[in-house]
Amino acid sequence: MRSLRIEGASGRSTIMVGEPLERLDSHCDATRKVIITDKSVRALYGALFPPWEVIEIGIGERSKTLATVNSIYEAFLRHKVDRSSFVVAVGGGLVCDVAGYAASTYLRGLRFGFVPTTLLAQVDASVGGKNGVNFKGYKNLVGTFTQPQFVLCDFALLKTLPEPELKNGFAEVIKTAVVGDAQLFSFLEATWKGALSLEPDVIERIIYDCLALKCRIVSLDEKEKGERRKLNFGHTVGHALEKVNHLRHGEAVSLGMVAAARLSARRGLLSRNDAGRIEALLSKFELPVRTHMDANLVRDALRRDKKRENEEIHFVLLDGIGNARVMPIGIHELDEALNDLR
Repeated sequence: MRSLRIEGASGRSTIMVGEPLERLDSHCDATRKVIITDKSVRALYGALFPPWEVIEIGIGERSKTLATVNSIYEAFLRHKVDRSSFVVAVGGGLVCDVAGYAASTYLRGLRFGFVPTTLLAQVDASVGGKNGVNFKGYKNLVGTFTQPQFVLCDFALLKTLPEPELKNGFAEVIKTAVVGDAQLFSFLEATWKGALSLEPDVIERIIYDCLALKCRIVSLDEKEKGERRKLNFGHTVGHALEKVNHLRHGEAVSLGMVAAARLSARRGLLSRNDAGRIEALLSKFELPVRTHMDANLVRDALRRDKKRENEEIHFVLLDGIGNARVMPIGIHELDEALNDLR
């Protein structure tokens, strides 16, 4: 087990890379402890949970709402949760997002930790202190910045992931390499078959390198005022497509990365060769690089992006693989980027 740390204004977070779920109880010092999970994860791993109270929430984006948060508050009342209690989310990114938001707002803030069970959650969603829910179908419009006390990343939990969900997570892995780690990008190009088959040495390096970069960025810019915005590469167009085309998060981010890479090349920032390498790597992981869409609906979703300021949006472009920059771009300029995906 190796560990990383985030030092944020909202607290310190320890990321335990390679720590098994069976050791969860040793990391919680509270008298009253509660697990938040979903039905699927509980069926797979419930036998490994410590003997704590369990709150079960629904599965899928339809559950990432304030109504679900309300149901968690009601469960907290039933279980007599107080400020000395500790909450642990065991599940994918959705479970971690919802549980983190509920814990960080109940009684003005409870201590909480995460055990992410998907690749997407281990390399991205569970780390960094962003917790939130969707509102009116728009991604993460309601949320907080509060660090989990710990994140426990157990690689063994990835073995039960369906293949589409595993590929979903690799979209975020590729994004991390593209914006800040050219060596990791080259490693993915060389070992993509081993990555998809979860070869232990390969997956351990991938997850650790992704987390090391994210921890460094979040410690510098916890509340996404500058450096952390680079981690949104592919997400502006991606979130819009996720809503309109009902795609998986990783599929939508893959398309968003293609759009942003091509726009970067068109502006002369990124070589066309490197834009091609990005598309080629996404294709090796069987992630989409083209899609059909209703451009008007996508534009409407872009206008509701939380990164928008007036008629501009903070958009992540590339100077090269491993080097990103954030620039204000007029929303109308994204039409060309959308056209590149057809």
